[in-house]
Amino acid sequence: MIALVDALLAQTPAADVSGPAPLNLVQTIVLGIVQGLTEFLPISSSAHLKVVPIALGWGDPGVAYTAIIQLGSIVAVLWYFWKDLTTITLGAVNAVMRRDYESQEFKMALGIALGTIPIVFFGLLIKILVPDFDKSPLRSLASIAIASIVMSLLLAIAEKIGTRDRTYEKLTVQDGILMGLGQAMALIPGCSRSGSTLTAGLFMGLERAAAARFSFLLGIPAITLAGLVELKGAVGEEMGNAGVVTLAVGTISAFVFSYLSIAWLMKFLQTQNTWVFVWYRLAFGVAILTALAGGH
Repeated sequence: MIALVDALLAQTPAADVSGPAPLNLVQTIVLGIVQGLTEFLPISSSAHLKVVPIALGWGDPGVAYTAIIQLGSIVAVLWYFWKDLTTITLGAVNAVMRRDYESQEFKMALGIALGTIPIVFFGLLIKILVPDFDKSPLRSLASIAIASIVMSLLLAIAEKIGTRDRTYEKLTVQDGILMGLGQAMALIPGCSRSGSTLTAGLFMGLERAAAARFSFLLGIPAITLAGLVELKGAVGEEMGNAGVVTLAVGTISAFVFSYLSIAWLMKFLQTQNTWVFVWYRLAFGVAILTALAGGH
């Protein structure tokens, strides 16, 4: 954190306000690692992809680059949870054919579908109302820091009061909707999609591992849509800045480290609590605010 503070204090004013910065191969590999390690941990990948390159003096890679390399993360989560996805999909189809709407697989599929609506709705609303979101104050370092601190406090409360007496097998359609509302908070950089959904799951009384598992499954449509939308929009100027090769390398890097972080988190939450993430997010936000305050 001290190194982060020093780096942020040393940045030039232009580093934070200029457009997307061109990246070389080494930089895109590093950012792919950052994406992979932070996408599924409850610490916000968007925040780290904003802060880390600025702290290292590389500039802000932009929203499009961030969303594109997320495709590496979505391939990783598809691979890791392929059996779950197959079971849910085939089970839901069979349930519809049998008109067995009490089937657990049908409830899961419906919960994921309905839970995806809030982030799509608010995402489209932002696209319409804030077309230049890449330069929005919500993507500023101060906003990211505040969001990180607020989410650390919410996760702490959820960890304290959550009953954690409901297993993955007891998930309902309502759980999907409520966790989907929490997921929509991830549209604010620094909130963390996995962090907001994990927090929502703990508030709903889910076991930690169950909340994380469903969070990953719920995030598949949202991350995929974000990546595809930004990929289409990046064919022009921003694709040229990042470069097709560097984007591909960054995406592969994100895939490898996303898979490793998913596997680690699922094992970790089976026996451990989330306080390490609470303290990390709190320190991360405070460090950024300290750096910004010292820079005036």
